[in-house]
Amino acid sequence: MRKSAACVGLGLMLISWAADPALADALPTPSLAGPLTGNPSPISFAAGPLGNIYVGGVVSGIAFTQTNATQTPGNRESFADFSNAQLFVQKTDGLIQFYVQAGAYNIYSLATPTVSSGYFTSHAFNLLPAAYLKLVPTDNLSIEGGILPTLIGAENTFSFQDPNVERGLLWDQTNDQTRGVQVNYTIGPVALNLSWNDGYYSDRFNSISGLATWTIDPQDSLAFLGAGDAGKSGTATFITPLYQNNQDIFDLMYTRTQGPWTLEPYIQYSHVPNDPAIGIIGTGSTLGAALLANYNIDPNWNIAARAEYIDSTGQLNLVLGPRSNAWSLTLTPTYQCKIFFARAEASYVSAGDIGVSSGPGFAFGANGTKSSQFRMLLETGVLF
Repeated sequence: MRKSAACVGLGLMLISWAADPALADALPTPSLAGPLTGNPSPISFAAGPLGNIYVGGVVSGIAFTQTNATQTPGNRESFADFSNAQLFVQKTDGLIQFYVQAGAYNIYSLATPTVSSGYFTSHAFNLLPAAYLKLVPTDNLSIEGGILPTLIGAENTFSFQDPNVERGLLWDQTNDQTRGVQVNYTIGPVALNLSWNDGYYSDRFNSISGLATWTIDPQDSLAFLGAGDAGKSGTATFITPLYQNNQDIFDLMYTRTQGPWTLEPYIQYSHVPNDPAIGIIGTGSTLGAALLANYNIDPNWNIAARAEYIDSTGQLNLVLGPRSNAWSLTLTPTYQCKIFFARAEASYVSAGDIGVSSGPGFAFGANGTKSSQFRMLLETGVLF
């Protein structure tokens, strides 16, 4: 289908200053799972012996409302804020490559309290959430080191990278960014990634994660992820949860693309062992399953849906209280015209076995005793 004349006109106005029309596709970094796509004509300039340097970015704002907000400092029932104000600078060819992502941001996820983007940025990865050097000696081998995107989970970190604005319940068990070294190797239809890192941004380099992806054919792929610790860490900060930072976690992910549809079912298991020396009293495990669905209505419109269930066992609070479970539904229609985008989202989370009979709980509402939460939001901006 052809894009509307209004979209074409707006797109020409928005990208008239982009300087590299020779590119046929958007740059591969940051990774975009869709439906949002990067600018195929990013700003570029020649940097002498370094070659071409490309510059892009994202600027977006969000309006947000929720029911049964928890009594957590900074958490609000309704608010408006910026969600991204980031710049991407990168070199994408040759033996030596690099990527730098700088600016302010927020990461929204189901069943977790919200804080302002300024607070989140300063207490998470500061103004440099990603920066790494990459060596590419051959077409099928690369080595990168620095602040890297995590290999864990089926969803990416930032709101513009995935079909849904908020990350899901299974993603809540995974990390965001990590510091370390990663080796990437491709042999035929199989891609292998191995990383030695600091887990959940703990600054203790004792975690290892590995991802194997098999591209079965152009429509189907299967991936397996395993991650765990070679040592233990008692670090607990805003961005480093004690339990998850010391867990073993596994994902099995399948992706099917058929015409306008993309379907990604996956299952996830995690286990936190007992370790009183670092403050973990008891054990805990989670088992979850999710289905991510994406339907391209036309070149401008898309609708994404996510359904999840997660259950926990043991003595530790890994979901919404010890031995609790939860399920969620998320629906996200998206409109994109060239570099401009707008997305609405509705999400619902229902928790079970939240154990509120003995007093304040860990779920929703002022006392953590409410078993459900509904959210609506609108995000809009430019991805240039």
